[in-house]
Amino acid sequence: MKIVSDKNNLQVLHEDNHIIVVNKRVGDIVQGDKTGDKPLSEVVKEYIKVKYSKPGEVFLGVVHRLDRPTTGIVIFARTSKALTRMNELFSNRETQKIYWAIIKNKPLNNEDKLIHFLKRNEKKNTSKAHLKEVPDSKLASLDYKIIATLQNYFALEINLHTGRHHQIRAQLSAIGSPIKGDLKYGFDRSNPDGGIHLHARKLVFVHPVSKEILEIIAPSPNDVIWNAI
Repeated sequence: MKIVSDKNNLQVLHEDNHIIVVNKRVGDIVQGDKTGDKPLSEVVKEYIKVKYSKPGEVFLGVVHRLDRPTTGIVIFARTSKALTRMNELFSNRETQKIYWAIIKNKPLNNEDKLIHFLKRNEKKNTSKAHLKEVPDSKLASLDYKIIATLQNYFALEINLHTGRHHQIRAQLSAIGSPIKGDLKYGFDRSNPDGGIHLHARKLVFVHPVSKEILEIIAPSPNDVIWNAI
């Protein structure tokens, strides 16, 4: 897979006439919000406009999002047809989403399936994982396995079955293994860059137009811990 970077430090993992896939950095917001910070969607629009000398407005549809402190794969649609079909793939859970996470506290089992009911707190922008269903909660499911034992940490590979708000962060916190740097979910100190060690590593899906199976892999951030895996 050829990876392209431009002057905005935009790392493009895949692009064609219908979709563009980028490797999100810590701190990037995927879509505009109340902070007023420039979103990744606008950076990608500028990249397309310049690269293809497009006059006028560039169409770009946001297919899914990643939390601001996380890194990894984000897909945007370049056509309305692709946006509709990609939205269907995600809502029907017809994608395979693999994440990597760094934790300090080793879970009870080296690999396991976690099932919780997540209830979102809009005011605090958090989700709480419950073992039993509670009012306004949503089923959350993932598989994890330890893929590396580091000097002070463990690396997990996570296969995400549902796409709930802060799902991985809340579920790992619920078993006593919060993600490195994730103060919001119980880790004891922040990372210097304000991010957390959660990375959207791999995404497998059927291309919305060509129907070929695409497997996208995003290199992890360049830091001592990620590089040790």
